[in-house]
Amino acid sequence: MHEHTGQVDQGTAYFEPSESYPLGGFKCMHGHCADRRVSALHGFFEISRLDAKHKPLILVQAGELPRICDAAEQELAKTLRHYQRGGVIVTITTDPGTRETAVKVLSLPSLTRALAGLAVWQRYDKRSEEWVVCDPPEKHSRVLHDATVYPHLPVLNGIARQPYLRPDGSLMMDAGYDAATGMFGVFDARQFMVPAEPTRQQAEQSSTELFELLSEFAFKTEYDRAATLAAILTAVVRPSLSQAPMFHVKAPSIASGKSYLCELLTAFATPQKGTPHAFPTDDDECRKLLLAELLTAPAVGEFDNLTSDLIPHKSLCTALTSEFVYGRILGQSKTAEVGTRALFLSSGNNVDPVRDMTRRVLTITLDPACETPAARDFRKQPVAEVRAHRGRFVSLALTIVRAWFAAGCSKTECKTIASYANWSDFCRQPLLWLGLPDPAACIFAAMNDDPDREVLGEFMQAWQVRFGQTPALVKDAINAAHIRGVGYERLNESLLEAITDIAGERDGSINRKRLGWWIKHHAGQVVNGLRFAQDSSSLNAAKWKVESVLSV
Repeated sequence: MHEHTGQVDQGTAYFEPSESYPLGGFKCMHGHCADRRVSALHGFFEISRLDAKHKPLILVQAGELPRICDAAEQELAKTLRHYQRGGVIVTITTDPGTRETAVKVLSLPSLTRALAGLAVWQRYDKRSEEWVVCDPPEKHSRVLHDATVYPHLPVLNGIARQPYLRPDGSLMMDAGYDAATGMFGVFDARQFMVPAEPTRQQAEQSSTELFELLSEFAFKTEYDRAATLAAILTAVVRPSLSQAPMFHVKAPSIASGKSYLCELLTAFATPQKGTPHAFPTDDDECRKLLLAELLTAPAVGEFDNLTSDLIPHKSLCTALTSEFVYGRILGQSKTAEVGTRALFLSSGNNVDPVRDMTRRVLTITLDPACETPAARDFRKQPVAEVRAHRGRFVSLALTIVRAWFAAGCSKTECKTIASYANWSDFCRQPLLWLGLPDPAACIFAAMNDDPDREVLGEFMQAWQVRFGQTPALVKDAINAAHIRGVGYERLNESLLEAITDIAGERDGSINRKRLGWWIKHHAGQVVNGLRFAQDSSSLNAAKWKVESVLSV
């Protein structure tokens, strides 16, 4: 400063070290400083290059491995860019091309590089008898990478692409990491305008505007229309829900708007376009796909153009009713437990959820009621409209949910859905409060129409007519189905038809073991007031009887 005119410090700047400038930077706009760089500043103040980096020092010493790894983890935590998710170290990245933000698991080389940039590592050199700079040792990096517990790294539960609700119903409008919920917000709060205390009138106006977006979709019933609005609310508040059902869009023919409706729901969940997957053919494939996808904390998981019914793969059933799924990471020997906070969608022509999927899926049915749906004319482009004004439309959905909370969370009496009480409060009760049809009505209809349930009901009715309250063996039922005689034709026909549907082979024979397993698998399930029960007095082969029970 003594070299400047009037000895006034003007036109000079120093900036701290960064990845691009590891020693910091110095700039002076005066002519006599044109050739000076930050090294001149360091020399003037007698600052060494090591001190100029402004980084902590980690000394690699024998016998101090736990403390070294602990110090390295603490430095990772201070960056607010590295977290633990399901027992692995992750970071949040944004793709420069698609601008999509996702969670990425740190590989061992990536972790080593991150540790090298966070601190100055030194080891003692016996030859020079001095501490010299070194890279993070692979042994220490591996121990930290493969650890099962991370006491210092914050827990990352997911990514929120819009303001989200805390468990008490309050709205979180701040982007970045929230320690209370473990969520990381990647949104511009200025784009979202949600009233602090929304009224019922504001909620009704919001629902009217959202329904206007859906005006050109050919919903089969008003229940399907309400279910779509529930799907929109679910897409918006999914980061706040530990569990949520899947939404399945079906239609009788192609080009009915199934994929486009899924695209619209995706636009409410994330500003990026969705990447649909083919439905897995078996549970092993499903488990690998779900774990790989959920590790990245996606907003949406979509299965497009199903050609068969929604089969209840165990992994998918778990993901829809549990807050976490567990499995081994592909390419690594480490297992992870990751959150399931994603909106699950599917679509297909005349395909439905079956068996255990019926209670986990809300089906939205589209029916254009015309011969060539692809030839229809549309005036609106709701997907483009939502993407262009996403903040406004997401705010409308949040207004409906917040208005219900502001009104005292008054609950309308309705059938409960196991595992989805929290979702029912956030996405179902607000719509019932506004007087709309129950969006979950399709779940109960699907459970009643489930083919397995229908077969079980017919089988138990035929069994009860034939045996009454008398316990019988599986082979007795097979033999009885083949008996011919006066008055038995019709009875045997219904029993034989049910048994054939369950355990029939291609050659016309009956697989007795499969039939016995099927009865055991469905024992206790009540259909039309009947259920199978095993006879406790039988000590050898299992005997079964059909008993009447009071309907729940």
